[in-house]
Amino acid sequence: MNPQSVFCPNLACAARGKQGQDNISVHSRKEKRYRCAVCQQTFSATKDTLFYRLRTDSVQVMLVITLLAYGCPPQAIVQAFGYDERTVKEWWRRSGEHCRRVHEHMVETQQLDLQQVQADEIKAKVQGGSVWMAMALMVPTRLWLGGVISPRRDLELIAKLAAKVRGMALCRPLLLAVDGLVSYVSAFRAAFRSPLPRHGQPGRPQLVAWSDIAIVQVVKHRTAAGLDIVRRIVQGSAPAVTQLLTRSQGGGVINTAYIERLNATFRQRLACLARRTRSLAQQQATLTAGMYVVGCFYNFCDEHESLRLRLWITERRYRWVQRTPAMAAKLTDHCWTPAELLTFKVPPPPWTPPPRRGPQSKQTKALVARWCS
Repeated sequence: MNPQSVFCPNLACAARGKQGQDNISVHSRKEKRYRCAVCQQTFSATKDTLFYRLRTDSVQVMLVITLLAYGCPPQAIVQAFGYDERTVKEWWRRSGEHCRRVHEHMVETQQLDLQQVQADEIKAKVQGGSVWMAMALMVPTRLWLGGVISPRRDLELIAKLAAKVRGMALCRPLLLAVDGLVSYVSAFRAAFRSPLPRHGQPGRPQLVAWSDIAIVQVVKHRTAAGLDIVRRIVQGSAPAVTQLLTRSQGGGVINTAYIERLNATFRQRLACLARRTRSLAQQQATLTAGMYVVGCFYNFCDEHESLRLRLWITERRYRWVQRTPAMAAKLTDHCWTPAELLTFKVPPPPWTPPPRRGPQSKQTKALVARWCS
């Protein structure tokens, strides 16, 4: 147990989220509990992780979640490990909630030079009907940017996905490659706008579209002669599109191949996404949990062959350095293990003193000087 690598999870504590500040000490090695010297609260070592208050061995739970994340059927888990199906489902739900927090903290809070983003949607089968899962991918790093699930394939679904992409994008030249769905064009055009300052004038500020945004579509039609593919530029100039294609994927033509490969990965690991399957997601929450678990394993734990770098040892000898999408996007410096992903603790937001009238007390001033500097 290393107190220097642990932070206080108490939201009422002034030292919450602070590591290596000598405020955490070991309270009980047998029970694996820590104590915070600021709020005098004790907490478990597994607080804010998947394994918090689970009686089952954490190694067994981690093995079950890892197998499920790589496409193992739940029935095989039940037969092999002897756990109840409802228990496995609850672990899956908890792991999905944990991976959602990890993804929001590690990916969605970042500002990235996306260069090219491809978006697509998948139809998933659930009990009583079907839902749509829209996802986006950063092409240069193969980073999964997130997904949105909705019962309908409409503008609202695509607008939520566009808002996620907009929140992570730096104001840089960007190529958006989508399929023939009309909602993509209107949603991305509405998302990539910035308000003009009004200098004290009342009313809503004017929204100005980003000038370096290019939108392209790949429309596919099945005919008797085969597959007819139409590539068209909806927004932006042809030289700008060619330059962005060269920067992000090394050249080539307008395509959505990268997001389609990611769709194939999700279809392989989540049975309810397969086109011809008898497996159904009982609830939409189960599908959401699976999306975040598979997406986090893909981003942080899976080494991508196209992302490897050549490291020269001598003039004639070299070796390949494998990288994950998160490593290529510089979100982490190493390939995570499943245990590291499932035990990662998302720090709470920094503490701020409570608002009050009049001057602050000496104790509050001391806490602000110590923990808010």
